Amino acid sequence: MFPKTIAWKDNRVVILDQRRLPDEEVYVECQSASAVTEAIKTMAIRGAPAIGIAAAMGIALGALGIGKKNFTPFYQELSSICKTLKAARPTAINLRWALERMKGVCEANKEKGVEAVKGLLVNEALAILAEDIETNKRIGEQGKDLIHANDTILTHCNAGALATGGYGTALGVIRRAWEDRKGITVIATETRPLLQGARLTAWELTREGIPVTLIADNMAGYLMQQGEINLCIVGADRIASNGDVANKIGTYTLAILAKEHGIPFYVAAPLSTFDRGAKTGAEIPIEEREASEVSTLWGRCLAPQGIKVRNPAFDVTPHRYVSAIITEKGIVKPPFEKRLKQITGKDGG
Repeated sequence: MFPKTIAWKDNRVVILDQRRLPDEEVYVECQSASAVTEAIKTMAIRGAPAIGIAAAMGIALGALGIGKKNFTPFYQELSSICKTLKAARPTAINLRWALERMKGVCEANKEKGVEAVKGLLVNEALAILAEDIETNKRIGEQGKDLIHANDTILTHCNAGALATGGYGTALGVIRRAWEDRKGITVIATETRPLLQGARLTAWELTREGIPVTLIADNMAGYLMQQGEINLCIVGADRIASNGDVANKIGTYTLAILAKEHGIPFYVAAPLSTFDRGAKTGAEIPIEEREASEVSTLWGRCLAPQGIKVRNPAFDVTPHRYVSAIITEKGIVKPPFEKRLKQITGKDGG
């Protein structure tokens, strides 16, 4: 059985610590909303859907710890917790989506009293987790036919069970194709600077017996040039209304390479990843993380002391490089804007 990425147990949030993989399967037990916020910030849990689930559970946990009996002061304190959680990772839209959904439960049920609202928030967080797993399976079902027998698939970063409630988005499509015995092979980029591909994607696929080959990020163009890659599938942290896609840094480079070599470039994401408020990718905030993630590795310095470092965690791939976006409601192909509006409906971010 595949380890759970996140779970609710005895009014605690239990998170598989992805910083310790693949060497150790260690769990972090969060007993407060601030502990969940810290787990998100430090990437003990990461991946847009998983962050959304963690945020929802963080709100439920925070609500249980509020001693106010009247709704107004209770809601004010809960809103403060929401604000703190929202700031933990600015790019992934699922975090904001989950927080807004949790606040909506509060507002819709305020007449029932604070204690009832607390129970409803716990139930809503559990529902978000369950729905995410089912959504991922539907994404896999929608996208499986884009993969043909004996294809070699390039994926970047980790968009698998570890990045979601379970099963995965990009890896969900790959898993579903594998279940159909298509004889596929996966190429996983190492995904610098935190090596999510090497540590997480390779770990997931190896555990399930899906053939995977690990490469350094700068090797992808060579393999495409040699005709060794049939298609690319990645996840997303936020998708603008026009189909521009924010994903792990390096995705933009791979999309350009795929276009140059005539290789389909697919994005797999749930509707909760769409941001209808962002007209283009230029409106998506890009998180810049600590310099030490680039200049050190496992505590060892890789660069001269004091060197200037840039560390944007994401980049934006313009929609013209995207062949299709795979959602739980179907595959969206260009032109994206009108079709995305139709498919997201009121469920968009």
